[in-house]
Amino acid sequence: MELWQVPLLFSRLPMFPFFDLAHYVASVMALKEQRGAVEVSVRSPVACWFSAMLYCFGGSILSSLMLAEPPVAFLAKGTNILLASSVWYLVFYCPQDIFYRCFAFLPLRLLVAGMKEVTRTWKITAGIAHADSHFKDAWLVMVAVGWARGAGGGLISNFEQLVRGVWKPETNELLKMSYPVKVTLIGAVLFTLQHSQYLPITRHNLMFLYTVFLVVSKVTMMLTRSATSLFAPFEAALGHMFFGLQKTPYKVKGEGAASSNGSSVCDRSSSEQHHDGVKKRQAKKTE
Repeated sequence: MELWQVPLLFSRLPMFPFFDLAHYVASVMALKEQRGAVEVSVRSPVACWFSAMLYCFGGSILSSLMLAEPPVAFLAKGTNILLASSVWYLVFYCPQDIFYRCFAFLPLRLLVAGMKEVTRTWKITAGIAHADSHFKDAWLVMVAVGWARGAGGGLISNFEQLVRGVWKPETNELLKMSYPVKVTLIGAVLFTLQHSQYLPITRHNLMFLYTVFLVVSKVTMMLTRSATSLFAPFEAALGHMFFGLQKTPYKVKGEGAASSNGSSVCDRSSSEQHHDGVKKRQAKKTE
């Protein structure tokens, strides 16, 4: 085997069962680490299971909704559902929490996280090809569906939280995107350009390079325990250049503080006037 054949062979890797299993393990473990998830698993196993399925198959559900297809189509894959359900049960209900503790061991956790990122690439490309079969050469549709397929679990996080009885609209991914959602959007754009033959690179080479970047960046962030996006410097520079994102919030905050101070002064003066009026009425009665 020659070196140039590595990307081609890599692009032909089957995701089932090992890479899909790693995706389910990483997703359900991430769910368990959410605040209140363990309490929900004790109080309502059905709600906990449904949340786990949203974590595992959120991309398929969201992309199906966008293409006006049945969102329950993922349930037809009985083997995948059984595998994901088994992982859910072991993560939440294994005696002494043995299953979770084993995969929480850092080397295994890194391996599972890296394999999960491999599945992200396959989901993006599958979403783009699926969208192209419905809307030929529709760039925005391909980008949107590829993005949804690759990062659906994050994009529907608010709905998943509702299943667990939590409502946090400020955690909407469109308001503040996490790194996986951002890098998936970039990947959807790149693969859409390649699919439309506007990017001079073969599909298997792009899949290989993009996946290597995903795995390396994910492992690096886990080892350094950094939650900062690798794109943060570019986002700050572009946001300040085109939208002035660093100036407006401070100005609004200052105006809000001034208005609150003004209102407090008015409230204080009105209360003092009311107190003086009560004193005068009491003095007249005593006279």
